[in-house]
Amino acid sequence: MDSFFITTPIYYVNAKPHLGHAYTTILADSMNRFHKLMGDDTFFLTGTDEHGDKIVQAAEKGGQTPREYVDDISSLFSDLWPNLQIENDDFIRTTEERHIKCVQGVLQKVYDKGDIYFGEYGGHYCFGCERFYTEKELEDGKCPQHETVPEYIAEKNYFFKMSKYQDWLIGHINANPDFIRPERYRNEVLSLLKSGALEDLCISRPKTRLEWGIELPFDKDFVTYVWFDALINYITALDYPKGDKFKQFWPSANHLVAKDILKPHAVFWPTMLKAAEIEPYQNLNVHGYWLIKDTKMSKSLGNVVSPLEMAQKYGVNAFRYFLMREMSFGNDSSFSEEALVGRLNADLANDLGNLFSRTLSMTHKYFDGLVPAQGAEDEVDCAIKSVGRASMAAFQQNFIDVKFSRGLEALWELVRGLNKYIDTTQPWALYKEENMSRLGTVMYVLLENMRKIAVHLWPVMPEASESMLAQLGIKFHPEKINLKGEVDVWGLLEHGTEVASKSNLFPRVEFEKTPPVEKKKKVAKAAKKTKEVKTEIPGIIEFPDFQKVEMKIGTVLSVVKHPDADKLLIVKLDTGEDEPRQVVAGLAEFFTPEQLEGKQVVVVVNLKPRKLRGEVSQGMILAVRNGDGMELLTVTAGVANGCQVS
Repeated sequence: MDSFFITTPIYYVNAKPHLGHAYTTILADSMNRFHKLMGDDTFFLTGTDEHGDKIVQAAEKGGQTPREYVDDISSLFSDLWPNLQIENDDFIRTTEERHIKCVQGVLQKVYDKGDIYFGEYGGHYCFGCERFYTEKELEDGKCPQHETVPEYIAEKNYFFKMSKYQDWLIGHINANPDFIRPERYRNEVLSLLKSGALEDLCISRPKTRLEWGIELPFDKDFVTYVWFDALINYITALDYPKGDKFKQFWPSANHLVAKDILKPHAVFWPTMLKAAEIEPYQNLNVHGYWLIKDTKMSKSLGNVVSPLEMAQKYGVNAFRYFLMREMSFGNDSSFSEEALVGRLNADLANDLGNLFSRTLSMTHKYFDGLVPAQGAEDEVDCAIKSVGRASMAAFQQNFIDVKFSRGLEALWELVRGLNKYIDTTQPWALYKEENMSRLGTVMYVLLENMRKIAVHLWPVMPEASESMLAQLGIKFHPEKINLKGEVDVWGLLEHGTEVASKSNLFPRVEFEKTPPVEKKKKVAKAAKKTKEVKTEIPGIIEFPDFQKVEMKIGTVLSVVKHPDADKLLIVKLDTGEDEPRQVVAGLAEFFTPEQLEGKQVVVVVNLKPRKLRGEVSQGMILAVRNGDGMELLTVTAGVANGCQVS
C-alpha cells in the first residue's frame, strides 16, 4: 500500500479563520479523502502557528497574555474544521512540548554541523511579515506585502547558512519538475534563485526584543525566528526523527500553501531540510488568492468572508463544491455569493439534483423502487458508458495533478451526459410500449453511473455523497472502495436493491442581493419617497442617453486565455480602426478561442478603458444569455468592420 501525507500551512493565530483558511483546508481534506479511495494509507495534518511579534501585539491589544490569546484563537480553527466536514488526523500547535523539543533538536543538529553562526546584521524589518527585507526586495521603500515602510533594525543574531545550499536547490528543482506545482510557481522560485546570491537567513530574535518564542538550545538569550520554528511542524507531527510515522509518511509529503508563503516553503524549508540531512518533501502545491471584487480580502477593507456563515447559509456541500470548482488551482479567483448560488443552481440543482430526482422517481414508477436487471446493451448505452469511463479517468488524473476544477468539470461531462441519455432513450415511452427489458437496461445504466458519480464526489462533498449512495440503497464504507477500478468495473449496483422514492439534496435557492432587514428598510424608504415625489417608470431612458453608447461591428482576429483568470479571454478585434482593439471578455466558460476566431461581433467601443486582472480592456463584446449558455450578438450577413450599430 502506498502512503500519502498532506499538510496545510499551520495558520498564524493573529486573526480569526477566514475564507482563505477554509479553502486550503477543504482542499487538503479532499486530497486526503481522494487518496484514501485510491487505496493509499493517508495522514492529514493541520494546526496553528503561535509564536512571534504579531502574537504579542495582538494579545496586548486584547488585554491578554500571549498564552491566553493563542489558546482562544487556536480553538477557533480546531472547532471550525468539523463544521466544514474536515477530518484531519492531527492538529498541531507550535506551543506544544513535542514541537518545542523537535525544533530545538533540529537547531542543535544544524548548529553542530556548522551551518549556524553568530553575526551582526542591520536590515529593514517588517513586523507584519516578521522578517528582514533587502533594499532590492522593497517596492518604493515599502514592504511588498503590507505596503508599509519597514523599521531599520541593527542587532546581533544567529544566521543559517542558507546560501550554501543555493546551487543544490536549483539542481533539485530542475531534476524534479513536480517539486513545485503549478509550473508558474516553480519558474518563479527558479527566477528568484538565479537572480542573485541567496542570502543567509536570520533565525533568531534577542529576548531583549521578543520573549514569546522557542529558546535556542545553544543560547538562552535568544528565541527562534518564527519561520525556522513553524516549518518544522511538518516533521514534529510525524514523530521525527525515530517515529514510525516519519518513516512511513515523510517520503510522500505534500505541502499545500497559498502563494504568499511560497518563498519560505520553496526556499527556506528545503535548505533547512538539506542542512538537517532530511530528504526534501515530495511536492509543494501552491494556490492563488480568493478575491472580493478583484481585491484581496482584508480586515481593514471589511471584505473578509466568514466560511462558517457561508456553509450555514448555503450548505456545507455546496460551499465545498463551489470553492473547488470555481478556482483554477494556482490562479486567483473572485468570490461572490451570487457566483456560489449560480453554481449551486446550475451544477448541483439542475444537473446533479435533477438527475437523481427524475431517475429515482422513474425507478419507483416503473420497477416499484427496485434496481432492475440489465439486459442487452445497444449503441447509446455503450456510448454513455464510454463517456463515463473517460469522465472518471479524467477526474482521477486531474485530482492527482492538483487540477481540481478540471477534475470536477470532467465528472460533470458524465452528469450532463446522463441527463441527455434520459432524453434520448425516453424511459416513459418504453414504459408505455411495455418494453420492460429495454427499460430495465436504461434504468440500470442510469443508476449504476449515478453510483459511480456519488463515489467520486465523496472527496469533495462527503456528506452529500453518502446521502446519494444511501438513496441508491448503499451503505458507504471508504475502505471498501477501489476508485481506480471504478473506471472499468461495471455492475456493482446489485439487482433488486431498493432505492429511495425521491431526492431533494440540492434545492434551488434564490440569491438575495439585499439582506432581509436592509431590504425592508429600503422598501419602507421607497414607499415614503413615492408620497413626496412623482414616481418615474424604472428602466426608461431618453434617446440622448442611448446615443451615448457607440457600438460597432468587429471581427475577432485572435483569442488567448487570460493567464490569471480562467473565466476571461483576451480578444483582439478589427473594428475598422488603425490598430486592433483589445477586449478582455468573460466568455471562457462558454467559448473556446477557436470558436471565436473569425467571428463578427458587436462591440461597445466608447467604454472607458480599464484593467481586468492586469490586462487593459477597451470595450465590451455583446452577448445574450440563453439558459445556462451564451450566444454572441452578431450580424446576419458579413458587413465591413467598423460599421456603426444604430
